[in-house]
Amino acid sequence: MSKTSNKPEATEFPTFDASKATEQFRSFAEKSAEQTRENYEKMKSGAEDARKAFEASFENAKSVGDELVLKSIAAMRVGAEANFAQFEALVGASSFSEVIELQSSFLRKQMELAANQAKEFQAISQKAATEVSKPVKDAFEKALKQTAA
Repeated sequence: MSKTSNKPEATEFPTFDASKATEQFRSFAEKSAEQTRENYEKMKSGAEDARKAFEASFENAKSVGDELVLKSIAAMRVGAEANFAQFEALVGASSFSEVIELQSSFLRKQMELAANQAKEFQAISQKAATEVSKPVKDAFEKALKQTAA
């Protein structure tokens, strides 16, 4: 029989170089910090853009609301003046047929006026929808482009 040696073989462990590990950790930390700063700046810019968009949207809503209120007041004024004029005309009527004719004419004019006012209000409302949503829509599109880039 042959003799076998039971002596353990010497194994060599790689040496640990702390300076390399420290340098790798420092490099990783610097890259992480830079990415965090960049992401923060992007978020900050996006939040500022959103704030500006909402402010512009609210300002547009206020101006369109003011315009609608002024148009409503003007419409009520026109209606009141027309009603007073009609009342004066009816008081001066000399016959029942003249009253019917005045009233028919008045109602026809009021219907035409109401239709024209409805068209004006519709145009203002459409303009309002476009103007109020535009800043938010633009900010959203800008954010999508930045995200895609």
